[in-house]
Amino acid sequence: MPDRLLELYPRVAAVAADLLAHPEVARHWGEESACAGMTVGGLAHHLAGQTAAVVRLLSAPPHREPPIPVLEHYRRAAWVHSGPDDEANVAIREGADAAAEGGPQPLARRVAADLRALDGALAPVLAGARLPDAVLVPWQGWALTAHDFVLTRTMEVLVHADDLAASIGVDPPDVPLEAAQAVAGLLAGVAVDRHGATPVLRALSRPQRAGGNVAAF
Repeated sequence: MPDRLLELYPRVAAVAADLLAHPEVARHWGEESACAGMTVGGLAHHLAGQTAAVVRLLSAPPHREPPIPVLEHYRRAAWVHSGPDDEANVAIREGADAAAEGGPQPLARRVAADLRALDGALAPVLAGARLPDAVLVPWQGWALTAHDFVLTRTMEVLVHADDLAASIGVDPPDVPLEAAQAVAGLLAGVAVDRHGATPVLRALSRPQRAGGNVAAF
């Protein structure tokens, strides 16, 4: 059965690429973004890096260790449980800002190259030929299924595309509805895992009884 999320990812990547090409991104490149402590250029690099990671990791040989569930991925990831000024999150911001020092033109070339390579990277997965189905996430040290890895990258694209749009004062881009629904399900699952079912259910259905922060991250 085709994996709809993987089929949709080129459209998700194109949404990000179109936003990254908006002239306001280059105009505000060195200013602070909506993600405090990260420049607009750094945020642009972080957003573009999601598709770059899909291309690079799906083009690598399958990992031999079994993949872990996606919720376990977020339980283990240091950045999820760190504050904005903790080392894990500071390192992400500083790395992105350092990558942005060359300006917007090199990033535009990289985004175009990644878009050209994306279909080829996804094709073996969609054909069921990439076996075993385990994608090593090298910055974490464990593997996810291809579906779950692309789900995590789709979440990053949708969240950070909204961040980038807010940073440059434009409307958030339209994203494929099915991709947004998958990301909403992922975020709800992480939120329930972190805060419990009742607070999340109340936040979504009974705001008069809701209380406290139930954000996934």
